[in-house]
Amino acid sequence: MKKTLLKVLAVTGILGLASLAIFAQMPKHDPAQRIQHHVDFLTKKLGLTPAQQQQATTIFTNQANAGKAMHDQMKTAHDKLKAAVQKNDSAAIDQAAAAIGNNTAQMISAHAKARAAFFQTLNPDQQKTLTDMEGKMHGRGGWGGHGRRGHRGPGGPEGMGPGGPPPGQF
Repeated sequence: MKKTLLKVLAVTGILGLASLAIFAQMPKHDPAQRIQHHVDFLTKKLGLTPAQQQQATTIFTNQANAGKAMHDQMKTAHDKLKAAVQKNDSAAIDQAAAAIGNNTAQMISAHAKARAAFFQTLNPDQQKTLTDMEGKMHGRGGWGGHGRRGHRGPGGPEGMGPGGPPPGQF
């Protein structure tokens, strides 16, 4: 069991480092611009009303603000992991890996809660359209499926940039 846990933590750490490397290579954009672009995309695809657009903007802005703090915590945890590896400090490696796992869980939870909040603003037809879009994006149906590419892997659907919407978005 301990070996399995260590393998999972190691893979999580490697994936987290890869995510940070990819994120660091992405051009920096104004979060408000990314959110507006995303709301415009959703308006086009789902026919959002002005009230829904405002709600979406608020939801995504709150998520982006929370995501910034989580990103900073994740970077710190990765820095600690790197230092621990260089020192061959097993206890510090375990602590950093646990922190990365906890941060990852918090990020996934925050993202899912924002998606859930946005989903509730939609009428049944819009919900179906969004669910269908998600299914196509992930190679399978539903809101929870990550399909063939994992969570927002390289390559994305039309007009959504690498890997889909901006980080922290749908």
